[in-house]
Amino acid sequence: MIGRQTRITDNLDLLLQVLTPQLRAALEQHPDLDQLLEVVLDLGRRPEARFPNEVLALDEAFVERETLRYVTERVGSFGKDNRAGIERTLHRISAIRNRQGEVIGLTCRVGRAVIGTVDIVRDVIESGHSILLLGRPGVGKTTLLREAARVLADELRKRVVVVDTSNEIAGDGDIPHPGIGAARRMQVPVPALQHAVMIEAVENHMPEVVVIDEIGTEAEALAARTIAERGVQLIATAHGNTLDNLLQNPTLCDLVGGIQAVTLSDEEARRRGTQKTVLERKAPPTFDVLIEIQDKDRLAVHRDVATVVDRYLRGVAPRPELRARTAGGDVEISPSAPSPAQSWAPEGPFAALPPEGAGRPGRQIVRIFPYAVSQNRLERAIRELRVPAYIVGSFGEADMVLTLKSQEKRQPKRLRDAAMRGMPVHILRSNTVTQIQQFLRGVFGVPEVPAGHEAALTEVEEAIAQVFESARSVELQPQSSYIRRLQHQLVQRYGLPSESQGEDPHRRVVIYPK
Repeated sequence: MIGRQTRITDNLDLLLQVLTPQLRAALEQHPDLDQLLEVVLDLGRRPEARFPNEVLALDEAFVERETLRYVTERVGSFGKDNRAGIERTLHRISAIRNRQGEVIGLTCRVGRAVIGTVDIVRDVIESGHSILLLGRPGVGKTTLLREAARVLADELRKRVVVVDTSNEIAGDGDIPHPGIGAARRMQVPVPALQHAVMIEAVENHMPEVVVIDEIGTEAEALAARTIAERGVQLIATAHGNTLDNLLQNPTLCDLVGGIQAVTLSDEEARRRGTQKTVLERKAPPTFDVLIEIQDKDRLAVHRDVATVVDRYLRGVAPRPELRARTAGGDVEISPSAPSPAQSWAPEGPFAALPPEGAGRPGRQIVRIFPYAVSQNRLERAIRELRVPAYIVGSFGEADMVLTLKSQEKRQPKRLRDAAMRGMPVHILRSNTVTQIQQFLRGVFGVPEVPAGHEAALTEVEEAIAQVFESARSVELQPQSSYIRRLQHQLVQRYGLPSESQGEDPHRRVVIYPK
């Protein structure tokens, strides 16, 4: 458990000064002014103030061109990205223009430096590893990035350079905001040149740490790899909420090593128990640690990104370290260890169409197209039986079609076309979870589990995860011969060897690494 102290500095009065007197007076009367997120001014519409749980109309009169002109004249000049700022603050004013280039809308966003937020991952940042931060817009990625730069520069006395695109991290003006401490700031004149400034920072200024906000292009991903290969610690953010998102992004997946399809020999495919074409990590990851910011008080930390990605491509669900702030301001750290079967739940980007060979060794993936069958019930059956089946959205992606007896009688054209192409079509008597589970048991050879023995199979799932993680054998609790047989069958589905040891009533199953 880690304690923290937080202090917020936002210079809100400087942002209010650029607004018209009427708008400023309306805002100053609000009881929760310190929670203000942004002020939105659109030509011909009422001005709005946005708070976390409220949108407030600031005036009954519509915004006129004079109002927009009043604000734009009191802020810094707008760059090619249509952003401006207020000198030595973190506030950002973004413009919307018409076809003639005239400003017809403004978003005045409050920028805050939050001192103390880095404590939740301070040990990770101080480790010297390169760190990639992910999270939805507005969740606090840039705030954490700014605070990390300050801590590394002021408290650890490291040479830190902030590559600041659109002055997001260190504010507007030539003098950076004190929120980055003693870190040096290099401004990026045009967003498209961020990758060039990243390389310039390393070549010209000998940093120990480079801080970057929003890596979003292939050139920036390549520049990040170049920097990491020179032994410089990188702390950066990227587009995406989770590791899933990053792996699905062909531009940015190189940040975690990239993915490539590899064709195995027949012998190697048999040894692994997979299809001949599998997905593997292409290169060492640029970042050693990946942090998913779920909200401002909850993060998931993936240590050793290379191992996490390798397991993910084998179908092993990520097991991040979860960190959360309590109401008292402390930080609780707890490991998360889902069972191996959780990776087969039909959720996330890979649910629609998994890659060839993305399953565990020995587990054949089946792509099912449900025609007139409830997708929700099929998903539930797959999840409860823990089988490597995925739901796809078209006949062309499917290994088989699942439909109802009523549809077979009607013989719709799509089913006839599937049958003519040689696609297996399986018929259910009724659209119930029980019927769907019975079908899946037949396809995957899943035996019925006697009532009261679910815990014995859950123990197997947890033990398999432990074997994959530690590469050591795991011994299960003693069971009857029938339950041991079910346990052996389940282990076999994951491509691992097992054997029974001991004498009844203490005979038990031992699972070995492959």
